[in-house]
Amino acid sequence: MAKRTSRAKRPDPRAKVIEVALAFAAEGRWRDPSLAEIAEAAKLPSAEVYRLFSSKQAILSAYSADIDAKVLAGQAADLVSEPARDRLFDVIMRRLDALRPNKAGLATIAQDTARDPMLAVCGGCRLRRSMAAMLEAADLSADGLRGTLRVKGLAAVYLATLRIWFRDDSEDMGKTMAKLDSALRCIDRIIRCCRGRKPSVEAA
Repeated sequence: MAKRTSRAKRPDPRAKVIEVALAFAAEGRWRDPSLAEIAEAAKLPSAEVYRLFSSKQAILSAYSADIDAKVLAGQAADLVSEPARDRLFDVIMRRLDALRPNKAGLATIAQDTARDPMLAVCGGCRLRRSMAAMLEAADLSADGLRGTLRVKGLAAVYLATLRIWFRDDSEDMGKTMAKLDSALRCIDRIIRCCRGRKPSVEAA
């Protein structure tokens, strides 16, 4: 019998491009490198990278979608019976855990986005898609007018939490969790006040 030759599995080019792009960002270089430079650093043909991604914003969108999928895949069945605010707290913390390996690069990207209106528009679209996915992960609908309001409210909570998370170097992320809990409670109170009811954990 002929011997089977073992072939090394080729790294996923899509994942490699995302990894290299975020590595540039972690070095404080997000605006500068072109797709061609990213392709060179990833040791991939430029044509293949351009076929996969039309821009660095497309790379970020792909990365964000991967994080969304990871959070959705990690849904805990035992949380379904928990109050909405607890489910949202768990989902956002799971998202931050998934983002943690690329925290330095994401901080650079956030700073650059804040300085560029066009980047902010692109980032806003990604944020809305991701927050809709997070609502679904928490077993809350993102459809219709109520869903739109939920997306906007959760986006505000998430952005406020991110600002603390970027500066929180503790292992247990205590400051981040405290901010997230506080922000969710604040949204809870606002919604209940608008309805003329006392605050409840289900309002989130």
